[in-house]
Amino acid sequence: MITPKQRAELKALANSLEPAFQVGKGGVNDAQVAQIDDYLRVHELIKIKVLDNSLYSAGEAAAEIAEKISAEVVQVIGSKAILYKRNPKEPVIKLKNK
Repeated sequence: MITPKQRAELKALANSLEPAFQVGKGGVNDAQVAQIDDYLRVHELIKIKVLDNSLYSAGEAAAEIAEKISAEVVQVIGSKAILYKRNPKEPVIKLKNK
């Protein structure tokens, strides 16, 4: 669980990110979830875009992906969502504790 201050830190870091993955009309599939999990293992923070033709909203897609890979939904704005998953062995992002 991340604190509100940590969430603010992650939002600031994600500001400059471009969406790394897109969710389209096919929805969220297992192969895509596995790729996102691998990406998060290296980068810890990801921005995902949900296309207009998708049956999912950005919040629904983010929640489903986060649940499947034990990640945290940092923020959802419009068609974009930010997810965070800490790498326990080699953390890339150093968050303040409080």
